[in-house]
Amino acid sequence: MEDTASFSWFHTIFCALFLLRVDCSFVNITYVQSAVAKGAVCLDGSPPAYHLSRGFGSGIHNWLIQIEGGGWCNNISTCLARKNTRLGSSNQMAKQIAFSGILSNRQSFNPDFYNWNRVKVRYCDGSSFTGDVARVNPVTKLHYRGERIWAAIMEDLLTKGMDRAENALLSGCSAGGLTSILHCEKFRDLLPVSARVKCLSDAGFFINVKDITGSEHIKGFFNDVVTTHGSAKNLPSSCTSRLSPGMCLFPQYSVRQIQTPLFILNAAYDSWQIRNILVPGVADPHELWHDCKLDIKQCSSSQIHIMQGFRGQFLRTLTESGNSSSTGLFINSCYSHCQSEMQETWFRYDSPILGNKTIAEAVGDCFYSRSSFREIDCPYPCNPSCLNNIFEIHSGA
Repeated sequence: MEDTASFSWFHTIFCALFLLRVDCSFVNITYVQSAVAKGAVCLDGSPPAYHLSRGFGSGIHNWLIQIEGGGWCNNISTCLARKNTRLGSSNQMAKQIAFSGILSNRQSFNPDFYNWNRVKVRYCDGSSFTGDVARVNPVTKLHYRGERIWAAIMEDLLTKGMDRAENALLSGCSAGGLTSILHCEKFRDLLPVSARVKCLSDAGFFINVKDITGSEHIKGFFNDVVTTHGSAKNLPSSCTSRLSPGMCLFPQYSVRQIQTPLFILNAAYDSWQIRNILVPGVADPHELWHDCKLDIKQCSSSQIHIMQGFRGQFLRTLTESGNSSSTGLFINSCYSHCQSEMQETWFRYDSPILGNKTIAEAVGDCFYSRSSFREIDCPYPCNPSCLNNIFEIHSGA
């Protein structure tokens, strides 16, 4: 389940093609070599890494930490499949990556965070930075050390000025968006008491729902992730004290206990969740959903009806998880996944609109407490501003 692998490569190519328009910039990689001695390493044992673009002007003491997404591995086989890719080894990561959207350094593209210290934390552990198994299998040589990676990278950033942060936002896309929820309180605790600290989850609100056959596919998958990576001890105790650890990867069971202000950005028809939770490949052996999953406009009326049901479950889960006034919501009716890192969905003339605001405007207003934002869109296909995902035929679910 690699949710953003193809997305990231498309993003880099997109920026390369349009660099002359200055829609994005490229930022060099930083390897945290000191982490290796602490056992804070990727699946293959290589050092963790991040990309840092320094703040300037009034943003010099402000920090935006964006956690990369990329699904999870739930057993030895799936972790071995990631081990020699950029999702399991820093040796396979690009030396430069594109910064756009919430990471852009241009005020016209990123009005509230453009001059902050902007960090993209690379994802190479497969557990949303929750794993920690001390023993390394001598045959597979797999390292399950996500929580250690989190701690090592945060420690490194603190030495580079984050310990003096005045404003800080922990953000992430997909599996990274889940990370921003699970680590939100830990992030708050690292920073000065006087700092304004908030969290943003982009496409990270994965829900515990049955697939179209009635099977609890994602529940079993998350349970395997937690078991494989030894994540239980690093998940919120407010959840694990009540439920089995595998359930505690689902935000719905722990978000109510988060005290730090949180903004949830998600499509009600999240394309990754539709393709992998509602209709995983195992639930559609005859590929009756093939075209629909590639392009929502190709869905039949009965398939749309099922997807409307998913939206209803998503919204009920979101509501039941808590209704705090400190929680911002931007829940649009798009068929999309991850909307903060792409310029066209974050802040542009044709970006998705909800409540007369773009995502960038809504997040910025909430962060600086200029106004609250809690908007839920009407059902598909009511919002003409949506930029819906259309997947290539070979794109795996």
